[in-house]
Amino acid sequence: MTTLTASRPQHVRHPEKLFIAGEWVTPSSSATIDVVDSATEEVFLTVAEAQQPDIERAVGAARDAFDNGPWGRMSPAERAVYLNRIADAWTARGEALADTWSMESGVLHKITAHAAQGLAEIFRYYASLADSFAWEEKHTSMMGQPALLVREPVGVVTAIVPWNATNSLMAYKAAPALIAGCTLIIKASPEAPASPLLFAEICEEVGLPAGVVNVVTADRDVSELLVRHPGVDKVSFTGSTAAGRKIASICGDRIARCTLELGGKSPAVILDDYDLATAAQTIARYAPIMTGQVCSSLTRIIVTKDRHDDLVDALADTFGKIKVGDPFDAASQMGPLAMARQRDRVEDLIAKGKAEGARLATGGGRPADLNCGYYIEPTVFGNVSNDCTIAREEIFGPVLSVIPALDEEDAIAIANATIYGLNSSVFTNDPERAYAVGRRLRAGTVGHNGFKTDFTISFGGFKQSGIGREGGIEGLHPYLEAKTMIFETAPAAAQ
Repeated sequence: MTTLTASRPQHVRHPEKLFIAGEWVTPSSSATIDVVDSATEEVFLTVAEAQQPDIERAVGAARDAFDNGPWGRMSPAERAVYLNRIADAWTARGEALADTWSMESGVLHKITAHAAQGLAEIFRYYASLADSFAWEEKHTSMMGQPALLVREPVGVVTAIVPWNATNSLMAYKAAPALIAGCTLIIKASPEAPASPLLFAEICEEVGLPAGVVNVVTADRDVSELLVRHPGVDKVSFTGSTAAGRKIASICGDRIARCTLELGGKSPAVILDDYDLATAAQTIARYAPIMTGQVCSSLTRIIVTKDRHDDLVDALADTFGKIKVGDPFDAASQMGPLAMARQRDRVEDLIAKGKAEGARLATGGGRPADLNCGYYIEPTVFGNVSNDCTIAREEIFGPVLSVIPALDEEDAIAIANATIYGLNSSVFTNDPERAYAVGRRLRAGTVGHNGFKTDFTISFGGFKQSGIGREGGIEGLHPYLEAKTMIFETAPAAAQ
């Protein structure tokens, strides 16, 4: 059978243009990028591809807007007015955002239908910090003089967003940067440029000062120019750890600020008091979200050896029944992967899992009833050694690896034996055990009895899962520089 997706409008008003200095401008070349519907394998959008002159123009616009424009000189309350307008504008673009996200990345439409409201809430939250955040703090110096600790915008920010959840990850960079007073160049992914272009339309609509937000779509070689550019003060990147290493080295060479939200290989530790069927149902409920294309997915399932086989069977039975299909079909429980190369990567890692001795309990192939689209079956491996490739590398697909442990201590050691440290979970009926084990897990988030994450508090990773945090007040600090001011006589602000 074929997928059901009907022909849909592209929604994006100016795909052939770049948004620079508050205007839709003609790019420097005729180069374009085709965006493919992940369920039909058909091109549904063609966008301009930025080249080196376009990058220079975007950085120049952001630099001029920061150095000479009104944005950084406004009060946070004045900037909050624009953020609230942006929030309202997102709610009006709910259909456009939902359709394009589902087509670009294969995310179920019943999930993407709520995305615009989520973006609105992000911008409203950061707007609310205009009144509650400590932009200036009064101090007394060690010599008894009046002093202030003031927090000022870091400057021009390049925000590089990935293809899996472009809209929300863009918002968690743009909203805090804007309330802080920074100016932005948003570098959209070639595979998922729609929501950044929709955001550019919104910035134009709400009257954001020229150059405060600039949006370009480019591939990696041109994108690197943004990271190296001396006119960029900070890089905020979400993507692979491999790309993050390179960005960090470039930023380190020129002492540019950077925030990196990178990969994960997150463990779920199943303690001996927790029901295996319940654990399997919970894990299987969250594993197909975005077809497993979630950096914080719980993909390493760790359980003691005596309970391993029962958990594998329960996971195979539950996860294997997930209905794979068109993301626009309300009956579908999991859509396709975002692109052909991602499916190729997932299939390659599944093959390595089998070759290295793991037991394939369910899945491992393409659904027989879907003859187009980048689909893959929900897959469960058992008897996975923590040294196996599928236990070490981020797969970014619906593939679960069940790893046997000797006991609780061994389970904790296995959970931490990874270069990553983004997310984790402890399954136990005892909240005290959840706290004790969770404190020992080297991860930025620990969930109790399931996949749990909350950007309104803080999101980010230990080790090679990143540098810095996004979301909440923690996500505002990376866009600010702290300045200490010590006075002989106190000005009004320090009184």
